[in-house]
Amino acid sequence: MAAPPPPYIDPASRDAPIGIFDSGFGGLTVVRALLDQLPHEAVSYFGDTARQPYGPRPIAQVRAYALECMDKLVESGVKMLVIACNSASGAVLRDARERYEIPVVEVIRPAVRLAVAATRNQHVGVISTRSTRRSMAYVDAFAAAPQIQLTTQECPRFVEFVEAGETAGEELLTVAHEYLDPVARAGVDTLILGCTHYPLLTGVISYVMGEDVILINSAEETAKDVYRVLAESALMRPGELPEPVHSFTTTGDPDQFLQIGQRFLGPEIGHVHQGLLPAAPQDATEPRYATVAESS
Repeated sequence: MAAPPPPYIDPASRDAPIGIFDSGFGGLTVVRALLDQLPHEAVSYFGDTARQPYGPRPIAQVRAYALECMDKLVESGVKMLVIACNSASGAVLRDARERYEIPVVEVIRPAVRLAVAATRNQHVGVISTRSTRRSMAYVDAFAAAPQIQLTTQECPRFVEFVEAGETAGEELLTVAHEYLDPVARAGVDTLILGCTHYPLLTGVISYVMGEDVILINSAEETAKDVYRVLAESALMRPGELPEPVHSFTTTGDPDQFLQIGQRFLGPEIGHVHQGLLPAAPQDATEPRYATVAESS
């Protein structure tokens, strides 16, 4: 019997960008890892900076906000979706895979797979935002590896330090000890950085945890998953095409996004669009977005 023919892939879809969603700026660490591994791919990034941080918000609200923004991103014509936000991944991953016809990759399971393979004493730690921890997404992901003992810790102020450009200093070190000393005392030998902001704090995290503790960067592992999905789906952008063009959209201030975003990604951010949210705000304190602007 003849082998079935390969699935038809529209050549135009190979040239479409990879859509990346985050509640704010942290997903740019995923963009950085993607561009390092897949420099010929185009990226379309959507950051909901006007309503960040998602971490302290209730899960239902995170889900509603994330789906609003991801709908907008998918409608723009991306060839795959990357949920580059731990809080959103925990809240909407199953919904997203049922909702969209394109491949969906997220940041939690790639990190979990590497942690299970890397740990020597079967004791893994996860540091994350409050929303991610309360979603139990990491607990669920580790359910397939019952031999793993899991220690989790919320580190809400880490995001504030990163976005302020503070990756060293006495105050940060004090806060890091407050968050991480209990995790170190628990005896973990592998630690997942369960927020895409946290890779920018690997210096202080490694210092407090000790050099023997393996740090798992979810951004790098997610980029590997994107590479695998593109290859298996025959969606790699052809090499003969011109250099890719990247786009960055924010629901907040494009000038602020440009300034902070360059700390995460570098000069690849040449301009930033302000995007239109499809739904009305949840309360009177949250602004509507009715214009599209550009900062260059």
